[in-house]
Amino acid sequence: MSAVCRSLSFLSVKTLTEAPVLSPCAWYVSARSKFSKSRIPQEIFAERSKEHEKYGGDPDQPHKLHIVTRVKSALRRPYWEKEMIKHLGLQKAHVPVIHKNTPAVNSQLKFVKHLVRIQPLKTPYGLPAEHDMADAYINSKGELIVHRLLQPVDNKAIES
Repeated sequence: MSAVCRSLSFLSVKTLTEAPVLSPCAWYVSARSKFSKSRIPQEIFAERSKEHEKYGGDPDQPHKLHIVTRVKSALRRPYWEKEMIKHLGLQKAHVPVIHKNTPAVNSQLKFVKHLVRIQPLKTPYGLPAEHDMADAYINSKGELIVHRLLQPVDNKAIES
């Protein structure tokens, strides 16, 4: 293809009265550069501070954990997005995975943010103790609920 462009570039005609004619292969872009990461526009990675209001978050005290769920398929996506989906443990769709809210994880989530849904993990009743973890579950609103079972009361407390 480049040989054809080189041979056609010699055919461009210039006259003294007319503007120079561009080479017919000015549109030619190599296939390698079409599929590189550098072609992703920077607007995708722009920080959006208004998202705190959308999700009810506080920018001064950010949440500690993300609930990440893959909602779109990774088929027909670039290899680096498929690898990132696999690295984050999101092979199955609509299965939530919990990740820490750290800069390293957030930079990985930026590459696949159009394929996933990210919610903050809210703890309305505080963080559960280790012995309460078996009774904890995450509801559909992204809240960690601790369903504590009642413990039997001591007989000594009832007698007095």
